[in-house]
Amino acid sequence: MSPVEDQNRRLLRARDTMDRQYANALDIEQLAAIAYMSPAHFIRTFRATFGETPHRHLQRRRIERAMALLRGSDESVTVIAGRVGFGSLGTFSRTFRAITGSSPSEFRARAQPLNVPVCFVKAWSKPSSFGEAPPR
Repeated sequence: MSPVEDQNRRLLRARDTMDRQYANALDIEQLAAIAYMSPAHFIRTFRATFGETPHRHLQRRRIERAMALLRGSDESVTVIAGRVGFGSLGTFSRTFRAITGSSPSEFRARAQPLNVPVCFVKAWSKPSSFGEAPPR
């Protein structure tokens, strides 16, 4: 295995941890240790490899899950914010709006249950990045 392949596998291991444990408190030191890198090197190589920082990836993953919960449950926005790993409703709402272009309540009001496989819903509704509102 080449050094680049080894580095990519270690980065994927850290990203998979974020994807699985998105609701847990994860810090850069923990994620860097999973990838066997220093925190600064981990942030640089993660961004170069995946096109976003580890923090942005984790927040986007949390918002993706929140979108599914808002669409498919009657739980309050506050409860959903806590379930996806946000300790503050204000931070959750601000991040949600930055990623999706609407507040959680606005999203829920216009969201419709979709009778298609979950993989299609995820691909269709996946927020791309901060500051970019989804197409309407």
